[in-house]
Amino acid sequence: MPIEIEKKYRLTKLQRETVMRRLPEIGAKLRKQEFEENTLFSGEVLEHGHSILRLRRVGKTAVLTYKERLPTSSGIKHQREDETRVSNPEALELILDALGFSPALVYEKRRTTWTLGKAEIVIDDLPFGLFMEVEASEKEIREIETKLAIKGLKTEHATYPQLAMRHGKRIGNMVESRFRK
Repeated sequence: MPIEIEKKYRLTKLQRETVMRRLPEIGAKLRKQEFEENTLFSGEVLEHGHSILRLRRVGKTAVLTYKERLPTSSGIKHQREDETRVSNPEALELILDALGFSPALVYEKRRTTWTLGKAEIVIDDLPFGLFMEVEASEKEIREIETKLAIKGLKTEHATYPQLAMRHGKRIGNMVESRFRK
């Protein structure tokens, strides 16, 4: 069972600019920039607030993810995370529907991914704010915080789905958080 360890920060525009300038200065390498559409499904076997089933689409590719939050009092999250690539997301949605899962939440994200050693650092732009996530060991997360030396970084404890539910727009049985076109 893979465990994801990450810490999320809410950024101001100035902090985002500073982070984007500091990352190459501390040796981070830019890996990719992409646009994502994330659909979360509801169903009886999912424990609200503790587990999710997500279909993430990036261009023509898609990944199905199951996440389950593990208990922690730290700002650094520990989660079970199982993922698989999906070659036919439309067929998968039909299968999920037949199994009793239905789309409950859709949110969009613009993501810039950096790496520093074994750590992955992402800068995310969502319709409800700017964020940075650092996925690494707890020790590496603390080291990256020190190297970045960004004043006033605020840990964001809420998940993107929780924030999207709070800030999104209800359309029928689903909530959507999309960028304006």
